[in-house]
Amino acid sequence: MTVSYTLKVANSRFGGFSKLLFRWKGSIYKLLYKEFIVFVVLYALLSLIYRQLLTEEQKRLYTKVAQYCNRSTDLIPMSFVLGFYVTLIVNRWWAQYTSIPLPDQLMCVISSNVHGKDERGRILRRTLIRYANLSSVLILRSVSTRVLKRFPTMDHVVEAGFMTQDERKKFDSLHSDFNKYWIPCVWFTNLAAEARRGGRILSYRFLVFSAQELNLYRAKCSMLFHYDWISIPLVYTQVVTIAVYSFFAFCLIGRQFLEPLDPGQEADLDMYIPLSTLLQFFFYAGWLKVAEQIINPFGEDDDDFETNKLIDRNLQVSLLSVDDMYQNLPPAVKDKYWNESTAQPPYTTATAAETLKPSFLGSTFDM
Repeated sequence: MTVSYTLKVANSRFGGFSKLLFRWKGSIYKLLYKEFIVFVVLYALLSLIYRQLLTEEQKRLYTKVAQYCNRSTDLIPMSFVLGFYVTLIVNRWWAQYTSIPLPDQLMCVISSNVHGKDERGRILRRTLIRYANLSSVLILRSVSTRVLKRFPTMDHVVEAGFMTQDERKKFDSLHSDFNKYWIPCVWFTNLAAEARRGGRILSYRFLVFSAQELNLYRAKCSMLFHYDWISIPLVYTQVVTIAVYSFFAFCLIGRQFLEPLDPGQEADLDMYIPLSTLLQFFFYAGWLKVAEQIINPFGEDDDDFETNKLIDRNLQVSLLSVDDMYQNLPPAVKDKYWNESTAQPPYTTATAAETLKPSFLGSTFDM
């Protein structure tokens, strides 16, 4: 389930973000702890070999190699490579979320423009919105592992009520080498045209409006398909991964405690635990793990999109909108402020202080 902490940061306070550091689910610790343990073990193993097993001559040779490796870390532009890559991934992640098709606009158009309280009118409205939901289920099955596990076959889609047996036969009879998520959208347009001919849609303009809203919905389905098809270029992901791994491979050797080469030379402080190097690993490798987690948000990581919950929500609210809410309006009456020239909603005791603040009229009014 998506980890949400929005309420915890609603107000800025002392140690506000610090309280989030102790969470495990969705945390960087959960993502990184295995790699961190491997790095610490390898570092300790090399340190032990250097301190206990090498001869003096071997230590001198190792010292020269370590100094070379330490200088080489400056040649890898970690901040630039990782920063640009993670920024690209985050922008792509949010764009994928905004591309998830939601039926809210379409269901309002159907509820207001497809008329008839009889059974035929109800069937038309429910079928139209079901076709829209079916299209989103088909595309999400193609890109989301969670949805595919929920609906592994088309039989499961039929059993869930998104498709009838007759529609399944029609769907299977239409052969195409490509993804067929768009078929229910075509069914939608044809059924809407039939509703117009039958007088259920009163104006041609409303039919066009419905088709426009459906095209926006279908375009989002298409964008999900293309995001799944066209990935971040593999070469870029390889460059970033190699940069991070090679950087810390150099750090394993170059950040060890070294005895001075010359007898009179003062040795560096032996910290035993390389805190600065471990922090660097935590930041840079953590950065890479963040990109790894959100590069495809349709998996099963802690912070991946709740696609199954979205399917449940979309079907429930869309059917409610086009069926139970069709011409089911509360009475239109005079509002509370009917005879008042200036409407002023009441404040609770907790917000009463806000009434003492003057309204902002523009910065020059303070001159």
